[in-house]
Amino acid sequence: MSTDVPAPASARPPRPERGQEIDLRIDSLAFGGAGVARTEGGYVLFVRDAIPGDRVRAVVTKRKRHYGEARTVEVLEPAPDRLAPLADHPGAPWQVIPYARQLEIKQGQVDDALRRLGGLDGFELHDIVPAVEQWRYRNKLEFSFGTGPRPDRELICGFHAPGSWEDIVAVEDCLLQSERGNRARHEVLAWARAQGLGAYDRRTQVGALRNVVIREGRRTGELQVRLVVSGDVGLDLTSLAAAVAADSLLVTRIDTVGETTAGGQTELVTGSAPTIAEELGGLRFRLSGQAFFQTNTEMAEQLYAIAADAAGLQGWERVYDLFCGIGTIGLSLAPRAGEVWGLEIVEEAIADAIENARVNEITNAQFFAGDVRLALRELVEKAGRPDVLVVDPPRAGLSQKVVRRILEASPRRVVYVSCNPTTLAPNAAQMATEGYALRSVRPVDMFPQTPHIECVAVLERA
Repeated sequence: MSTDVPAPASARPPRPERGQEIDLRIDSLAFGGAGVARTEGGYVLFVRDAIPGDRVRAVVTKRKRHYGEARTVEVLEPAPDRLAPLADHPGAPWQVIPYARQLEIKQGQVDDALRRLGGLDGFELHDIVPAVEQWRYRNKLEFSFGTGPRPDRELICGFHAPGSWEDIVAVEDCLLQSERGNRARHEVLAWARAQGLGAYDRRTQVGALRNVVIREGRRTGELQVRLVVSGDVGLDLTSLAAAVAADSLLVTRIDTVGETTAGGQTELVTGSAPTIAEELGGLRFRLSGQAFFQTNTEMAEQLYAIAADAAGLQGWERVYDLFCGIGTIGLSLAPRAGEVWGLEIVEEAIADAIENARVNEITNAQFFAGDVRLALRELVEKAGRPDVLVVDPPRAGLSQKVVRRILEASPRRVVYVSCNPTTLAPNAAQMATEGYALRSVRPVDMFPQTPHIECVAVLERA
């Protein structure tokens, strides 16, 4: 009979009080970017805005049984390699870490997630692929409108303050965006101020302006600006068209309470179409205002090239592309495959994928709208079992049911394009229990100055 008993409360590390300020030395970085520190009593705190080697004064914001969270108030002693930030930008929290060190940390976090969370071993972890550009690399950014401080209380445009759903931090020059994209954002803001329009208040749900979404074709030079407003607000669209230089200018009216740029009714204000063109890997894609497309064009080309090599196609294989979006991965694989079948729940994305296949004169790719959990069985009955299955899920990864459906389809090889190694790990572990072996993983740095990590994993049926 087991003699294990719970540790007495007195044996657990004492927890600091919420709101208490405490001096801490940061030991490491957790996945997601928070610094990891321990109090003198051994209690673990995840500290925002701190990096390994820092000594900081931090305020405790959350306390749980085994760990808590804190926010840096002051850096008392900076880490030896801490850099001065280039931008006042909440979207670039790792800019104070030298880029080579960022890559080392991301490589280590992928390895740690797979081994510790997934219990996986025996795979080859390739060196992380560094980004082509460390700044001004994003082809799409979403900005929020807000109200500045008293006494002026003028309209501002920027990002949510870290940890806040209502406070907006104004951004003058977003260094993740091109100079042209920055100009377009300033043109929208200047027009809105001249019109006397106010920001949507996220607490009272009153106000006109919610967001502005700027999207660029990095290869084509085309620019799209989409203004997101409350549904019933009146706008002078003629003056808006005159004020903002864009190839495609859209207004989206949304009635929902939550912070989102998706859905609603979209109107074309200027431009020949509600889309812009982008080129990737020798293919041309039409991007509608709400279509998903990798936000770093240059690194997406490298990511998809790695996925294509991982697929190991010889020209005869049946390939499934799950969560296919507008068809970027599937269409890039089509010239090397016998046939490609794409599946995606968003009907508008499937319409874009079909159009993108037509534009690129690709005839061996077919795309269908459906929930992978329910539609994958039907696809197998219609098309036959896949030889290679490519999956590019959202950050939450695959549900256990979707993994079971993939196992039922029994592909010879699975190429898993992941934007979150902590969800890749349990998905790969679940597949490993059913006869698949994780062969290799290659991280790709799509988002410099941030803790986000992409990687391509290859699993093969034993």
